[in-house]
Amino acid sequence: MEINNTPSLKRADSDNRSSSPVKAENVTIASNESYELGVADNGNVIDDGLQRGLKNRHLQMIAFGGIVGASIWYGTGTAIAYSGPVGALISFIIIGVDVFFVMQSLGEMSTLFPVQGAFIELAGRFIDPAIGFSLGWNYWYQWVTNIANDYNNISLILGFWATPVPSYGWILIFWALFQGTSLLGIVVYGEMEYWLAVWKLFTVLGGFLVAILVNTGAIGGEYIGFRYWRDPGVIANGINGFGKTFVLAAVYYAGTEMLALTAAESKNPKKDLPSAIRQTFWRILIIFIGLVFFAGIIVPYNSTDLLTATSKSALSPWTIALVNAGWGGAGNLLNVVMITAQFSSVNSAIYVASRSLVALANQGRAPRLFAKTTKNGVPVRAIVFSNTLGLIALLNVASSPGKVFGYLISISGAATFVAWAFIGITHLRMRRAWVLQGHSVDDLPYRALFYPFGTWFVVLLNLFLVFISGYSVFIGGFAAVDFVFDYIVIVIFTLLFLGWKIIKRTKFVNLREVDLVTGRREHLVVEDSPAQSDADGNEKPAKTPWYISIRRLLTG
Repeated sequence: MEINNTPSLKRADSDNRSSSPVKAENVTIASNESYELGVADNGNVIDDGLQRGLKNRHLQMIAFGGIVGASIWYGTGTAIAYSGPVGALISFIIIGVDVFFVMQSLGEMSTLFPVQGAFIELAGRFIDPAIGFSLGWNYWYQWVTNIANDYNNISLILGFWATPVPSYGWILIFWALFQGTSLLGIVVYGEMEYWLAVWKLFTVLGGFLVAILVNTGAIGGEYIGFRYWRDPGVIANGINGFGKTFVLAAVYYAGTEMLALTAAESKNPKKDLPSAIRQTFWRILIIFIGLVFFAGIIVPYNSTDLLTATSKSALSPWTIALVNAGWGGAGNLLNVVMITAQFSSVNSAIYVASRSLVALANQGRAPRLFAKTTKNGVPVRAIVFSNTLGLIALLNVASSPGKVFGYLISISGAATFVAWAFIGITHLRMRRAWVLQGHSVDDLPYRALFYPFGTWFVVLLNLFLVFISGYSVFIGGFAAVDFVFDYIVIVIFTLLFLGWKIIKRTKFVNLREVDLVTGRREHLVVEDSPAQSDADGNEKPAKTPWYISIRRLLTG
């Protein structure tokens, strides 16, 4: 596999810009910025080392496929075990509102600046380069822990079956499998994620149907209704339970922001990204709220089979409910669903971690060797390094998978709150700079709803949550190990910021002077397909068949 130090591209600088556009798969490029451009073997644009090969339908489903992984089938049970069925619903709804405004901020920033690293690069540009450094590494190790958590989930899923392969053996087998698939390139990744996400969408809808059938007695013959909301109840563990479930909800919603990173590999980010943001958020919100709700009406929150920190193995709420209804082999079916769901979530975690590392390297905030890509835009070194660190999942050999699950959730959850808070801060400063430099808000390709109230909500809520997320360690006796995992992210973030600021002597950015031109990518112009003409020669939009409309409603 050939790796280029400067990926077979021609750099367009201010003194030598091509006046003739480059054409690649109905994308016209009129180069007027200083960054690397080229064309991949398949005809797609290579932009600063990465291939712009993602289409609108890929963007519609990538975040959904990457977020709704196998662990959500376990995690819904963990959520109701922590805070009860209604407590879990409240937590997921609050974090859902938080994510809505996070995505509004990202939509405005990433359509204006569809650059590598997205908010990582923009935080350094609009706040302080030291913030860009610390936020970038924070986001990278957030996704490395997500990779590890996915491998840990694989060992949990396959632990249901009695096999001669130990948990670490499954982790190593799937590590090698995903290492191979992640090196196939962005076009293959986009297609895999799309179709796997479609499959997962239908399995989730099937999960809704099964829950309804079990609850109403169509399966099992016993009507349940809201029995478990009366006994053992709707709320569990008070503020401690809410704190844990907020972190869990953040981890499951984490990844919606990955759409901003795909802007650097999208064929037409200004057109495709806003619609992908809108549709992806609502799909994910409905599915998460639906899964939590149905889990809470088919099993009691005090079931000993639900996944908690003390679990050596665990069952999903759907498996528990179906076994209670008389189907002893239900776990086999759920395991098949969960293991196939895992394929796309691991691939997505590797994608986000590696692209974050590439962006850091291109900005000089990580070793330059990680910025190198193949001639077709695959960052091999960043992918291999990030995935290899995912092997920290092997910690479950020394501890229970449930305990490792809790530790990784704590790190990833806190890192997510930090990232979302600084997305809001970056958005506030970007909008302020835009106005200070004489631009009109009407000129923005996408405007965030309820600005600035929604953005301030993001900043304040996430700063609050990052500190309250470890509240449980102070209840019933101080737990030193849990304290470290709950708050280590804050310590690392602060040390990275101060270290880079002192070493590089960075300064907070003057918004009247900040660069509002670089990264606009206004050279990317996608040519529309020719319209149909009527008998008089007048153009009219082509009629969309009904079955295409239904497919787009479900899958983008």
